[in-house]
Amino acid sequence: MFRHCKVFITKLKNLSFQGSWRSRGSSAGERALQYTVGQKIHGFTVKEVTAVPDLFLTSVKLSHDATGAQYLHAARDDSNNLFSVQFRTTPMDSTGVTHILEHTVLCGSQRFPCRDPFFKMLNRSLSTFMNTSRTFCHDSETYSDSVINSTSIGCEKDMLFFFRQEGWRLEHKTPTDPSSRLMFKGVVFNEMKGEFSDNERLYAQRLQNKLLPDHTYAVVSGGEPLAIPDLTWEQLKHFHATHYHPSNARFFTYGDLPLEQHLQQIEEEALSKFERTEPNTAVPSQTHWDKPRVDHVTCRPDALAPDPMKQNTLCMSYLLGDITDTFETFTLSLLSSLMISGPNSPFYKALIEPEIGSDFSSSVGFDGSTRQASFTIGLQGMAEADTETVKHIIAQSIDDIIATGFEEEQIEALLHKIEIQMKHQSTSFGLALASYIASCWNHDGDPVQLLKISENVSRFRQCLKENPRYLQDKVQHYFKDNTHRLTLTMSPDERFLEKQAEAEEQKLQQKIQNLSDADHKDIYEKGLQLLAVQSTTQDASCLPALKVSDIEPIIPYTPVQLGTAGGVPVQCCEQPTNGMVYFRAMCNLNSLPEDLKIYVPLFCSVITKLGCGELDYRQQAQRIELKTGGMSVSPQIIPDTDDLDLYEQGIILSSSCLDRNLPDMFQLWSDIFNSPHFDDEQHLRVLVMMSSQELSNGISYSGHMYAMTRAARTLVPTADLQETFGGMDQVKFMKSIAEMTDLTSVLRKLPWIKRHLLNPENMRCAVNATPQKMSDAAGEVERFMGNIAANRKERKPVRPTVVERALDPQAASSASRKLISEPHFKPCQMKTYFQLPFNVNFVSECVRTVPFSHADYASLCILARMMTAKFLHGEIREKGGAYGGGARMGGGGLFSFYSYRDPNSTQTLSAFRGGVEWARAGKFTQQDINEAKLSVFSAVDAPVAPSDKGLGCFLNGITDELKQRYRERLFAVTDKNLIDVAGRYLGVGQQTCGVAILGPENESIRKDPSWVVK
Repeated sequence: MFRHCKVFITKLKNLSFQGSWRSRGSSAGERALQYTVGQKIHGFTVKEVTAVPDLFLTSVKLSHDATGAQYLHAARDDSNNLFSVQFRTTPMDSTGVTHILEHTVLCGSQRFPCRDPFFKMLNRSLSTFMNTSRTFCHDSETYSDSVINSTSIGCEKDMLFFFRQEGWRLEHKTPTDPSSRLMFKGVVFNEMKGEFSDNERLYAQRLQNKLLPDHTYAVVSGGEPLAIPDLTWEQLKHFHATHYHPSNARFFTYGDLPLEQHLQQIEEEALSKFERTEPNTAVPSQTHWDKPRVDHVTCRPDALAPDPMKQNTLCMSYLLGDITDTFETFTLSLLSSLMISGPNSPFYKALIEPEIGSDFSSSVGFDGSTRQASFTIGLQGMAEADTETVKHIIAQSIDDIIATGFEEEQIEALLHKIEIQMKHQSTSFGLALASYIASCWNHDGDPVQLLKISENVSRFRQCLKENPRYLQDKVQHYFKDNTHRLTLTMSPDERFLEKQAEAEEQKLQQKIQNLSDADHKDIYEKGLQLLAVQSTTQDASCLPALKVSDIEPIIPYTPVQLGTAGGVPVQCCEQPTNGMVYFRAMCNLNSLPEDLKIYVPLFCSVITKLGCGELDYRQQAQRIELKTGGMSVSPQIIPDTDDLDLYEQGIILSSSCLDRNLPDMFQLWSDIFNSPHFDDEQHLRVLVMMSSQELSNGISYSGHMYAMTRAARTLVPTADLQETFGGMDQVKFMKSIAEMTDLTSVLRKLPWIKRHLLNPENMRCAVNATPQKMSDAAGEVERFMGNIAANRKERKPVRPTVVERALDPQAASSASRKLISEPHFKPCQMKTYFQLPFNVNFVSECVRTVPFSHADYASLCILARMMTAKFLHGEIREKGGAYGGGARMGGGGLFSFYSYRDPNSTQTLSAFRGGVEWARAGKFTQQDINEAKLSVFSAVDAPVAPSDKGLGCFLNGITDELKQRYRERLFAVTDKNLIDVAGRYLGVGQQTCGVAILGPENESIRKDPSWVVK
């Protein structure tokens, strides 16, 4: 719905081998090679069969004879199968018809005539991913029937309910009170109000609209909030008929599933009912401009911006070539990365380092999601006075690139990154694959050509060999000589949200003025009818469902070996990592003074970016890209499995490399430990500004996470520390650092933090590698420990009570974790309201319950899933109009309620309480419990990549034995258990809870003395 601003390399990062890949005889790929071009299979004809050795798969292209529907199967030895249907939808207005149709079309079908079968299937299967817009799931039967044979479209009464619920409606604020004011409601309506609260998303949307103004990209496909109420039911029906048709469909399946069986099912249950049409959904090429254009938009002020006086954005966006030219697209995406990625790139040097802005705009980079690709470069967090300066720098940088090109080492580092990403095994390969090919395929390109990555790399190398100025010529053609260039600026308007509210009120009054008395009565009656439908328990027995008895009772065992290197505990886990080695190190921060803790996230974000040893920060970045798959450091807070007031605090070091680069990776870590550079205040300022801007931007997207973090703060010690490391406290702290004119005091703190954190005395390591390379990896860890031995020093913990816990109680090793105990911690209740420039709310309530190993933990997990699916979804989303909401049980003993992009605030808190009373009254069935168990097991049994095997034990001390015990408790949960825990832990008077809301100005909360207003 919004412009996808990720470069090609980011997509490749996800397009990496699945963890369950295995090489064996008679593989899925080999079986697929048996198909022949022209072969007829259940109404389909095979068009092409291609082996793709880069990705260990075989692609089979087919076409449906009767309707012309396209089908692509990627056969691969992966049991994490995937099914998707894609439609090319090309709206010509901003009413959000495509978005609302995504929501409503899955609200019922001919074979599955119950409300919202899509959400219900989340709890009736073990699917690892289900979503609309890009919809990829295991439940192909349900999904294909929903989108192809939608009952809602055929049954106007049912469909109108869902259209009004999901799209928009005029309704009384209190549906049962006809004297309450009329207002706009609807899930999509509120979702898009939330989307347009995000300045960067707003900017990206306008950039696309204005760069490609001739056709569908000129409109907001997700829906402009004020245009959504113009959408009629007749328009929705027409759009469905013309776009949601097999002749406009592209089916994609992936994995080791039986292709012929799926083709037969799709033919018999869906496609056989249709005849071919000629869908007019193609997107024509944008007419090329004969001269560049300039435009301007406004946005809301950002109260948490790093510099309040610098809140402007400026980008130049260039229209490039057609994405169906796969090699040209590949080349341009690499060129984009060379121009903007990392401190060695020319635009980083020219735009970021002079501190003109806080960071690149999030729209910066290569965008291949539209029919014609584009490249955008520019800044956010800049002063309006610097507008002409930024324009000049961009033009000058392009001239400089044309003149000097790129260093060979930069290009090799980028190609090395592609090699790494091809070897890395992810757990969602099929999903990433479907996303990767979607744009090209839906614009009639060849998706199989996209998958031939090594072929593209070889051709790219050959082009460079034949023409050393190959990339410079591309820059000349696509940037210097390109007249289809848009310069778009954005500035804050103090009245932006006020104007939006006024415009919405004006739109509302226009609607109301045209209503007759009969219309008013009809609105009231329809509001009651919708409320009645939403409150009716639906019979979902028509939906397919697994049984709890279908779930494997015993988990597969993950063998690990515990040893030491230089006196430091090391866990080794042999896995089929495909030539990669994965290294982690956990370093506790028990000796770090309390006043330095808030600096830990900053330390983590900069320690691998300041330079080390003989390398300055540019050389270090280049070395990391050339020799590793990335090196990162992040804060880690690990609750104990037995005691809520016991926890481990520290940082985790993570890196990976090709096995041939093991010595280089550990040399980089040695230099970071032994001789990090803490002397470049200017570069630190650049990193601080980027970090602060990123935190500020993230609030409108992840507001529910910030609300949950703050709500939990006074309940358990881990949550208090999490607020310090990653909550609103950290956002405000980084803003204060960004506002400092002199960072010398901050720079001086970093070496002190380093002495406490990068200390082998407080360290343990984990290595995942193939059996053949584990010995080499262990030897390198041993050498690494020898290299950093001088940093080892026993330091006294700041907190007085430290508890040692064995890494694996079943093992003979003496390796242990040092946890902090706070036996005198007193949980207390607090309600906090953050007033922010949003037009939607993020609401959370958290309750202190029990730790992971407690007998009631499993019951609380089941309760959270069941309450979400059977009560909170209906109350918060369907009735309340929020984009999302629910409950979750966390490993740290916190039972958390939340809502996301919610038009309501305190009313949602009442819904949370209603969920508890619903559970205490036992208003659920055994089937509800079984579905909740399936949902929990889908997460528990989600695939784990070889790189991550054994990490649960290494980080959390959660052994396979503990996992098995938890599993058995999940199976054993009964209705009595659920009623019991709802009353004992969540009931009024039984709980210690915290509440937090992030949202717009709220007069009633401001006047309520029980709230702390920030």
